[in-house]
Amino acid sequence: MEKETEVTIIGGGIGGLFLAISLHQIGIKSRVYESVQELLPLGAGINLLPHAVRELEELGLLPALDKVGIRTQDASYYNHHGQLIYRELVGQAAGYKWPQFSIHRGDLQMLLLEAAKERLGENFIVMNHKFTGYDQDEHGVTSHFVNRDGEPLPSVRSSVMIGCDGINSVLRHLMYPNEGEPIYSGYTIWRGVTPFKPFLSGADTIRAGWMPVGKIMVYPIRNNIDNEGNQLMNFVATQIRPKPDKWNFHGAAKLEDFYDAYDQWDFDWLDIKGLIKKTEKFMVYPMVDRDPLPTWTDGLVTLMGDAAHPMYPRGSNGAGQTILDARFITGAFKRLGVNQAALQEYDKERVAATGKVVLMNRANPPDTILKVVYERTGGKRFNKIEDVISESELEAILNDYKNVAGFQVKQLDNKPAYV
Repeated sequence: MEKETEVTIIGGGIGGLFLAISLHQIGIKSRVYESVQELLPLGAGINLLPHAVRELEELGLLPALDKVGIRTQDASYYNHHGQLIYRELVGQAAGYKWPQFSIHRGDLQMLLLEAAKERLGENFIVMNHKFTGYDQDEHGVTSHFVNRDGEPLPSVRSSVMIGCDGINSVLRHLMYPNEGEPIYSGYTIWRGVTPFKPFLSGADTIRAGWMPVGKIMVYPIRNNIDNEGNQLMNFVATQIRPKPDKWNFHGAAKLEDFYDAYDQWDFDWLDIKGLIKKTEKFMVYPMVDRDPLPTWTDGLVTLMGDAAHPMYPRGSNGAGQTILDARFITGAFKRLGVNQAALQEYDKERVAATGKVVLMNRANPPDTILKVVYERTGGKRFNKIEDVISESELEAILNDYKNVAGFQVKQLDNKPAYV
């Protein structure tokens, strides 16, 4: 069987689409295979930190991001009484060369899809192809597929194959058949988006409360959505819940499933209750991750993104680390060729780097600030935040995370380009 492409990409999510665009930049041919019939703009809000936006800018995607996203200016932390704990500037307001963006996940995916079609042609992605397995030899990889009815489809030959097929990755299961199910954190997440009036700076990401009384994260993800001055507002509510009987990463939910925790919240700067009640559609997700793997690579096959390193959504860093994966492997291919040596260099660098982020998101992500204040105050109001936690301790929590995730200002400024 002749090779149809240099790189077969399994999965048309953010990682797979961005990888295809990145490879095209250096003249490497790829094709994306996706199991669904049509890509739809699913999900809710995500944040893109400056280290990821740097890579998007290098592919000329910043103007498109500005059309659909918001350049985040600050990040604020409050207790569930609405008292300010800490506020920090972010993105370019904090001195980065690159902005931070708040954006709808679906908008980002559609942006990447259109950019890929424009640059690679309409045929770069093949739908209704569910990946089932692979064979390889020293010269390449043969990937196998079935359609939605389970009928076999023609196999595809390529130089390498990269699995960007998410937390339920078929490729990861083939490589680690005894790994078992995702690891549940003990927390469940509800998400929603709705038109709402701007609050604070109009570009703030706020985190408030803590798990025993409910935690919530709120930020705008689109500007000027109507004639009433509303933004598209995104919220992420997190509460302690038993482990679900079965995993559902795209489940629908009802208001009464989680609203009671926020019924007594009364902030004079944001109507949390009104925001939640106004939302028409709720999505529920178990907060899960997986233990870091020793390797993602089997010969000419490797993993990327959530297939490789699913992590708790507590550092606004999941999509960002996926983008860094794609750019690092693109750079390795450029230096070494589309071969096993490039995959091994990618594996050595990114397995270690993302493993640290996965563990940091469990132990000490930015919202640890909320946990510390809640525990020291017993969930009660404080008179002065300085009596509870010092500014230096607050900054240390945030700086530790930035160091591990690779986006301190000087750290990022001094980092050589991947490609």
